[in-house]
Amino acid sequence: MIRTLSGGSFKAVGAVKPKLLKDITTRQLHSTYDVAVVGGGIVGLATARELLLRHPSLSFILLEKEKELAVHQSGHNSGVIHSGIYYTPGSLKARLCVRGATLAYEYCEKKGLPYKKCGKLIVAVEQEEIPRLKALYERGMKNNVRDLSIVDAKGIRDREPYCRGIMALDSPYTGIVDWRMVSLQYGKDFEEAGGTVVTESEVNDISMVKESPAGSSEGMKYPIAVRDKKGNEVRCRYVLTCGGLYSDRLSQMSGCSREPRIVPFRGDYLVLKPEKHYLVKGNIYPVPDPRFPFLGVHFTPRMDGSVWLGPNAVLAFKREGYKVYDFNARDFADALSFRGLQKLVLRNITYGIGEMYRGVVTGAQVKILRKYIPELSPNDVLRGPAGVRAQALDRDGNLVDDFVFDGGVGDVGSRVLHVRNAPSPAATSSLAIAEMIADEVETRFTL
Repeated sequence: MIRTLSGGSFKAVGAVKPKLLKDITTRQLHSTYDVAVVGGGIVGLATARELLLRHPSLSFILLEKEKELAVHQSGHNSGVIHSGIYYTPGSLKARLCVRGATLAYEYCEKKGLPYKKCGKLIVAVEQEEIPRLKALYERGMKNNVRDLSIVDAKGIRDREPYCRGIMALDSPYTGIVDWRMVSLQYGKDFEEAGGTVVTESEVNDISMVKESPAGSSEGMKYPIAVRDKKGNEVRCRYVLTCGGLYSDRLSQMSGCSREPRIVPFRGDYLVLKPEKHYLVKGNIYPVPDPRFPFLGVHFTPRMDGSVWLGPNAVLAFKREGYKVYDFNARDFADALSFRGLQKLVLRNITYGIGEMYRGVVTGAQVKILRKYIPELSPNDVLRGPAGVRAQALDRDGNLVDDFVFDGGVGDVGSRVLHVRNAPSPAATSSLAIAEMIADEVETRFTL
């Protein structure tokens, strides 16, 4: 389902430096493009690439506020290629995930990007979880998840010798990849097709202009001005924003509603010590509990050979706050003053306190993980990295799981499209999401 609301450089193996516009940091910029894409995360990059491949005769620019591309959600995630088990059959999320996984594997093969189909077990450790597990199996089958099966305790041990459970879903099609590397390859494709990437360009205004750029004889062909905090300006025919953690604030620049609001949730991981890597072969996940808003801790092998355990889910006091003590007054006030978050917290107060406790006390998180791998001990883990999730919330405190598009009000609304929410698993689904957004752009705009 889609909800439509009204009124520097990057570095990676195989990546190339973006075509930074000359002297962008030292002079005011007046350049014209057919389409400006704001946001250099995986969704923005995939969509910019898709649009340019569809419309090679048009000029495209992508603006990213950081020095490098894909450094936030796209570079701080578990690295899993999901197979599409969890999502409501027939839903947009289910269709996009299943198609996205297929496209992701094909893309990695084509571009020579490393990945592993290490599989995933969703493990029931209590009898009361078995009905939910079987329901997940039926859901996965309806979603056409490849090679999905139910295994018993022996089947669990055959696949994960140190894991214990009474029944599990086995998803061999689930894999792992470095999503930041994939994102950077999207950016490379975009540039090689003729697109322009500008980093260190934090957009703070999107508005209609009343006159042509100085020296231009093209009249009002480029009626939208996109300005950044350094005073640089790009004029264009159309704007697409894919702002992730700042998607709501970008939307408000063109008169959109403040809702759904983005509330940042930090997830802290533990990492398994290298000498204990033998304990985990593939992804090991819990059976989701519908009483709680998030999935729960799990075991995730990484492309670099490490194994991550977690994450928890706690309110972040800064939208890009990866450390416990990171704080931004505006972000904190925005979150706490939002009635939607207040309602979510009140409904899940016990769960939330538990998440905060487990985030501080390593042994408490290990205790949950030991339900699946009893051999694990607190001495086997170290504190690891963290990620921040851009969770969209409505005013009633519900997690917004749908894609949300918005345009704004007035004349600007007919030329701007905001992707206000691209819910998890956005990385897995990125190429499929890009197709959908490109379709939406073509429906709204005359390219």
